[in-house]
Amino acid sequence: MFVLPSRNSSHRSDHRSDVVCVGETMAVLSPADDSALERQSRLSFGVGGAESNVACGLVALGHRAAWVSRVGDDPLGRRIVDDLAGRGVDVSAVEIDPDRSTGVYFKDPAADGTRTYYYRRDSAATRMGPELARLPLLASARLLHLSGITAALSDSCAELLTALLVRRTVPGPLVSFDVNHRPALWRHRPADAAPTALLELARAADIVLVGRDEAEALWNTGKPEEIRDLLRPAGVIVVKDAGHGATSYAKDGTETFVPTPVSRVVERVGAGDAFAAGYLAALLEDRDATAGLRLGHRMAALALGTREDVPMAPDLGELARLFPPDV
Repeated sequence: MFVLPSRNSSHRSDHRSDVVCVGETMAVLSPADDSALERQSRLSFGVGGAESNVACGLVALGHRAAWVSRVGDDPLGRRIVDDLAGRGVDVSAVEIDPDRSTGVYFKDPAADGTRTYYYRRDSAATRMGPELARLPLLASARLLHLSGITAALSDSCAELLTALLVRRTVPGPLVSFDVNHRPALWRHRPADAAPTALLELARAADIVLVGRDEAEALWNTGKPEEIRDLLRPAGVIVVKDAGHGATSYAKDGTETFVPTPVSRVVERVGAGDAFAAGYLAALLEDRDATAGLRLGHRMAALALGTREDVPMAPDLGELARLFPPDV
């Protein structure tokens, strides 16, 4: 595992965040039951976005996390900011856009899993750009967390990720990157755009998280050890293989595998973000790779057991009771 910048570094103060997560968050409208979206007369309101989901998970595990993004000057944007602030996430650097709206997505339950329908084109968050790298909040963090979703939102968003990951315009914090390939976001671009862009970003990360299935779809590389070799010189590489397990590859060649515990599946949306929160929480606590993978699995299991993008996580004692260390 990496040695992260100390919590007590001279450039930090008590109100600063351990982790800053950067990316779009949307209003989520969901059916209250398993019926198809088209047959619903009422929908529940929620909040969802890969990076803010991770921030919420980290806060639930006792860490200080901030979310940086843009929302519209509309009721949905205000609800998102209020919801995340209510969960303990620092939203002080969120920008309000008076001209563009907040993104929205809908969930549609189906027998083969929940489908999602996104309405985010030209949203306020698509105007994020490399100027965000100048925010003092980022430089004071121990860790920045990003995902490949942001790279697909707009050219300026892609430039922001290149600045933070490849050019390292924010010195100091380590950078984690969840590949999070969303094919629908890339469909209007050349066929090689996503594989090329996401590979460059993943290779530049200190910690990269990737699903075996998405690596196979992106780079025709499905074996964990082949994914490891492809993503070098990235630092720690975590390959997730759904119901099988997750493998962490350290930079010194150490390999750690932890199988996926048996868990009840209500909905899979948000499980990868919950895993990332658990893994990064262990990293912040200077715990080893085994502990990180186990905590990642436990947090993912909580997300799988609910229709919410971000479950309210129990304390660590309750987590240990629900998911003992030997599972």
